[in-house]
Formats: sequence, structure tokens, C-alpha cells
Amino acid sequence: MKRRTFLVGALGALLPLAAAGRTAERRLALVIGNGDYRFSPLKNPVNDARAMAEMLRAMGFTVEYQENARKRAMIEAIRGFVLKSPAFDVRLFYYAGHGVQLNGRNYLVPVDADVQAEDEIATKCADAGEMLERLGRIKTGMNLVILDACRNNPFSDGATAMVDGRRLRFRGATVAGLAPLDAPSGSLVAFSTAPGAVAIDGIQATHSLYTKHLLQHIGTPGLAVEQLFKRVRIAVTQESRRQQVPWEASSLMGDFCFRPLV
Repeated sequence: MKRRTFLVGALGALLPLAAAGRTAERRLALVIGNGDYRFSPLKNPVNDARAMAEMLRAMGFTVEYQENARKRAMIEAIRGFVLKSPAFDVRLFYYAGHGVQLNGRNYLVPVDADVQAEDEIATKCADAGEMLERLGRIKTGMNLVILDACRNNPFSDGATAMVDGRRLRFRGATVAGLAPLDAPSGSLVAFSTAPGAVAIDGIQATHSLYTKHLLQHIGTPGLAVEQLFKRVRIAVTQESRRQQVPWEASSLMGDFCFRPLV
């Protein structure tokens, strides 16, 4: 109850800044939280996404939101986000849910993904790298991509999953965590843990360890985005006793903070 009271109070303090944020710079966000999988469901992503969407709205973002997104809805949401992005100064994509890497590419998994073999991943999931490449072609503004998607890999070597009464076994092609992503000019990519590592999915907590600390620090007045993610990295590393170390790739060309000093 105390944590919820704190979050509501923090959002209340941020609300007067929303209009100012929109006039200073145009901000667009797509937030997706997937947890209701038929295989390997996750507890935290929907809570994480809801809280992140609320926080971003309070800071002047036009927020598009998807919860437990099926493949068609997820692909269309990402496509629409990319098409709208050139009209905005700051574009932010936040995803919480299952993510897998295959042959050096990162894929975000819709809740209805019926993957029976590794070679189906590319056609039944969303390619995060492709989205980032398209955003990188925009010559103005900046792109922020936040992936809290490095949890256990349901398609890893030897893993099995029950889908519609069938036990599927996966071999070889996928590995733990996500692959590194090169950030195009004007972009920052933030991972909840280092490439190839697995993040901790909360068992009893309301939020994942990573998003919990992101929510705590994102509203700090005047905090540059690079320093924001450094604070989150330090906090997550300390709380996890170095089991989870967040990671970023950045080629930002300008300055940005989520909550400017008044």
C-alpha cells in the first residue's frame, strides 16, 4: 500500500508538467506488456507496462498501449508507431514480456505465438532490430528503446513447452537472453540485463526488478537520460547482488531528461 501511495503521489506531482512537455518537444511512446502466454506465463509485464504508460502520460508523452498483445495487434501497433514517429521529437518504445534471440536477431514474443520449431520464430514474433533500423532512418529527434525482455527463454536448447496439449522441444538455435543491438545515430537501447544473460522475473513483487527501479528514477527532475539508466543499473545490480546487470547502447546526439527542471 505504501508503494502504491508513493507512485500515485509521484504521478500527481508530474501531471502539471504534461502540457509543458508537449509544447517543449513532441513525445510519442508505444508501451507493450505481455504476460498471459499459453507457455511460460509471466507475472510482472502487464503491471510493468501499465505503470510505465501512466508515468509517461504524466510526463507529456502521447502513449499507445498494448496489453497481452497477439501477433497481429502487436505487429500493427509497432508499424503504426514507426509510421507516426517522424512527426515527434522523442520516440520511446517500451516492452515487457518474453524475448528471444535467434541467429543474432532479437524477437519479441506475442502471447499467441504458436512456435513449434526455432525456424518459425522469425515469422511468428516481432523483430526488435528491424523496428530499431526503421526508427534509425529518421534524421531528427531521438529514439529510446527499453527492453525488459531478458527473462527465461522458453525456446532455448533442450527446453520443452506444453502448447494445446502438445509437448514441444527446442534445440540449438536460440540461446539465453537477448543479443546486443547497435544503436543507430540518435538512439539509445536499454536492456534489463547484459546481452546473453537472464533477468529476474518477480515472484511476489508487483514489478520486475528492472522496471521497479526505472519507475523510481525516471521522474527525477533534471536527470539526463544517460544518468537515469546508470542509476537504474547501479540499483538493480546492488539489489540482485550482481546477478542482474542492466546494459545500454547509445549513440544519442542531443540532451534529454524525462522531467525537466522548472
